[in-house]
Amino acid sequence: MMSDALLYEQNGPVVTLTINRPDTRNALGEKSEIQVWVDAAARINADRSVRAVILTGAGKAFSAGGNVKAMRERGGMFEGGGVALRENYRNTVHRIVRAVWSIEVPTIAAVNGPAIGLGNDVACLCDTRLAAASAIFGVTFLKIGLIPGDGGTWLLPKIIGLAKASELFFTGDVIPADEAMRIGLISKVVPDTELMAEAQKLASRMALQPPDVLRMTKKMLREGMSASFDAMLDMSAGFQALAHLTEDHQEALAAFAEKRQGVYHGK
Repeated sequence: MMSDALLYEQNGPVVTLTINRPDTRNALGEKSEIQVWVDAAARINADRSVRAVILTGAGKAFSAGGNVKAMRERGGMFEGGGVALRENYRNTVHRIVRAVWSIEVPTIAAVNGPAIGLGNDVACLCDTRLAAASAIFGVTFLKIGLIPGDGGTWLLPKIIGLAKASELFFTGDVIPADEAMRIGLISKVVPDTELMAEAQKLASRMALQPPDVLRMTKKMLREGMSASFDAMLDMSAGFQALAHLTEDHQEALAAFAEKRQGVYHGK
């Protein structure tokens, strides 16, 4: 069941997910809001008409991360002893992380403002990131006496390299959008007013591809982050065999020969 904590809007083959808690700068982790992320990912994966996803935030922030006020008060997911806290993380924040990571189609983070802590990690879960000029980025966990507990120590070094990721984690520095682009954290900076239009254009270009091989290519890229070269070649052989047998492959060959855009139906 959908909730107003995460808005789900589909426009043709593109779904836009909007984190909708602007009153808390889109803080994440409320127990009552976890299932909506799981449901949204499952809905996307089950809907073969969906070919790309944009993730953004309502208001002036992408996501400020965890709820610091709740941390101070030891409320919500931050209450209880060590064992309880460990399970709380597994059953709240980590379910959000796993849900976003599980999405089978390309995902674009349209970072419209601060992406801090868990918010930065959620942006990194997406396949690519665009940022408004006013966006800022930071992995500031150590500044509030916590470890990076949401998968960022695995994700960020793969995106920007271990040395730069270590610098950001160890200093807690917050960087502007142009610096984030320079180090490869994002692929493009656009004026604030043009962010969503730019994300829609990119998503629409992705959505033009044959949908089954689009999903298979994403799967291969994800597996390639940790698999061996030999394992990837084996996966490539199997997926390529499937691709050769699709009607979309024949349509793509015809479109190539006729110098036109292919029309694909996922068959």
